[in-house]
Amino acid sequence: MSLSTIKNAIENGKIPCPTCQKPVKSFEKFVEMTESVWDGAGDSALETKGSKVTLICGNESCAWKERTEYWDQYIKN
Repeated sequence: MSLSTIKNAIENGKIPCPTCQKPVKSFEKFVEMTESVWDGAGDSALETKGSKVTLICGNESCAWKERTEYWDQYIKN
C-alpha cells in the first residue's frame, strides 16, 4: 500500500473510526518499512515490506488514534 492510497482513502471518507464511526480525518508518520538494503559495486537496491501510519480520528469529542502497519484493513469500499 502506498502513501497515495492512504491519502485518497482519507480524502474520500473510506476509513471509519472504530470508536465513533465517523470518517477518520487525518494521519501522520507514514513510513515504508525496509526489508533489506543491498549496496554493491555500482548497484544498489532497497526492498520494502509494507508501511506504517498513525491514523487520527480528528472528529469532535473523539480521541481515537492508532499506529498500525495494517491500516489497509480499515479502508471500507
